[in-house]
Amino acid sequence: MVIKGSLEKARLYIESHTKDSSRIFMKQKPGLCITISRETGAGADLVSEYLAEYLQMYNNEDAVPWTVFDKNLIERVIEDHHLPKKLSQYFVEDKLSELKSTVNEVLGIHPHAWVLVNKTSNTIMQLAQIGNCIIVGRGGNIITSRLKNAFHVRLIAHAEAKVQRIMEKFQKNRKDAIEFIKKEDLARKNYLKKYFNKNIDDLSLYNIIINTGAVGYKKAAAIIGRSVIELYPEMFPLKSESLLYDEA
Repeated sequence: MVIKGSLEKARLYIESHTKDSSRIFMKQKPGLCITISRETGAGADLVSEYLAEYLQMYNNEDAVPWTVFDKNLIERVIEDHHLPKKLSQYFVEDKLSELKSTVNEVLGIHPHAWVLVNKTSNTIMQLAQIGNCIIVGRGGNIITSRLKNAFHVRLIAHAEAKVQRIMEKFQKNRKDAIEFIKKEDLARKNYLKKYFNKNIDDLSLYNIIINTGAVGYKKAAAIIGRSVIELYPEMFPLKSESLLYDEA
């Protein structure tokens, strides 16, 4: 399955850039950073992995491998800031509202949720400055909005397509899937509003918006891939006329 080993890939990505970071930043320009904002059930997990595969085909052998940071971003933040691993279950977009009542039990101290958001933002900026990374959620598009090497994507889908995706992915019945989507989308909207004072539905926050329910996950990855290759040709020296996944 395409998702297998995503955390291992993320760890290898980080390790390859911490051994001699001064040499990397002095001699190499940062690669492209792609942020993905998504509606629940729009298939961002699959699209991001297919996109990483697509772009890797045009990558130099000695270039940074394209890597997806989604749930594994939490692990990275925890390692960066030496936080207890138990915190990972609360350190996600839809759990921050529970943090006040649980963090004392987990940490034995009372850090504010803003502190954790700031740590996540710092990690996202560090990854973006390396480049060749796909960052899913957590306000990545807002955090990297001023970077010239950042491209921002919003994934949406028809209601029925989202329900079917959630039913399949989490083995939920239709009613529970619908409730799950409503809850998750509201949490993400509130997260962006509370911590970045932005409206997740503001179209100006994105370079491209794709309906995965209409085009499919692989086709969505190909659309994004072609777009960034055309906009940033200097970052893809191995680009070719062939377009992967076009028949998907």
